[in-house]
Amino acid sequence: MTGSPLVLAIQERLRSAGYSDLPAPFTMAGVQFAFTSAMRGRDGRSLDLILLIDTTTGDFGDRDGRQVRHRVEALSRALDVTGSRFVVTAILAGAVLADGIEALSETCRVLQVEGVALDVAGKPVDKDAERQLDDRIRVLLPLTLPDPPTPTQDGSGPAMEQLIRTLPADTNKALIDIVISTSGIGEDAVTDAVAGLIGSALQFEPRGDES
Repeated sequence: MTGSPLVLAIQERLRSAGYSDLPAPFTMAGVQFAFTSAMRGRDGRSLDLILLIDTTTGDFGDRDGRQVRHRVEALSRALDVTGSRFVVTAILAGAVLADGIEALSETCRVLQVEGVALDVAGKPVDKDAERQLDDRIRVLLPLTLPDPPTPTQDGSGPAMEQLIRTLPADTNKALIDIVISTSGIGEDAVTDAVAGLIGSALQFEPRGDES
């Protein structure tokens, strides 16, 4: 099941951000679950489980909010049975579902994607459409800090440089460098890198007279 052009556009954007497709249907706790598409993150987002629900084509009863909620709740119960730590995000691609969506948000994170201008190949028609799509699923994408096109006359520079200038002068440079270099990968990568830096700083060699 390929889904609507909007679903294809969302899948392609998530793949470019490091997500991988799961089989359709996929099995959890011995039970098969059928959604338009399911994807999983990797590295710092390996616990992200994404469900794409195509409210445009209505496959799997996806125009019926109650059916959607029941399937997601069943998946949530299966995850609980297996002790899974997956964080589930349901992306509703297309028209807003009226019934059961409020209750659905109590079970998982819910993102609504609609009104993105696509070409015949199912790709955003221009930069504005790409930005609109990104804005709808921003919470799932790596953090990026845009640079201004040219330096300004008042001495302000790229966003990261402005951030660095606001830090105390005695801030550890190695700490700054490692946070900047890993910030685009994800929160877990930053946490692991900082923990490693702190751990190495706490290591010491025993004095020769110590037994």
